Amino acid sequence: EALNNGIGEAVNFLSAKDGYFKSPYKILLPQEAQNVVSKLKAVPGFSNVEADLTERMNRAAEDAATKAKPIFVKAIKDLTFQDALNILMGNQDAATRYLEKSTYSPLYAEFKPIIQASLDKVNAREYWKSAVTAYNKIPLVTKTNPELDDHVTKMALKGMFELVQKKELGIRSDVSQRNSDILKKVFAKQDKK
Repeated sequence: EALNNGIGEAVNFLSAKDGYFKSPYKILLPQEAQNVVSKLKAVPGFSNVEADLTERMNRAAEDAATKAKPIFVKAIKDLTFQDALNILMGNQDAATRYLEKSTYSPLYAEFKPIIQASLDKVNAREYWKSAVTAYNKIPLVTKTNPELDDHVTKMALKGMFELVQKKELGIRSDVSQRNSDILKKVFAKQDKK
């Protein structure tokens, strides 16, 4: 129940408009792209390249986040009694680490095509291709072509797990966030350890 609560809140928050874009989980351009952006700001038609791409990447992550809950729910249903005990008596982020270990690959596989489609929906990949092509025409620069889809997918998952961890910590440390009798009973045992 604690895992479901934390996951539900995290997924709902991040999948809402501006869930990533206007939050601490905002996805920024990859480091390799910073060289491209700094040079392209002077090229006509690309003065807003960083702001445009950043918004488009975050919208793609928000679209993908809607698909996370079933994957998390399956991982929770697959919990063994020993897993549950280890989580309960483990570190402050034991549930998050369990979820990350058991869901990262399926989440990545689910998120990446959605992110690709979302980036295509707002022409972000085409925009990035145009930006990189323009950049690569600048004399004496190192040619670049960073993988935008992979970066957005990894950063979307990083933000998702950071928010789940924050929710877990809240439930573990703040009695008022234990909003059901079962949570109160279960975590009373953890509080005594």
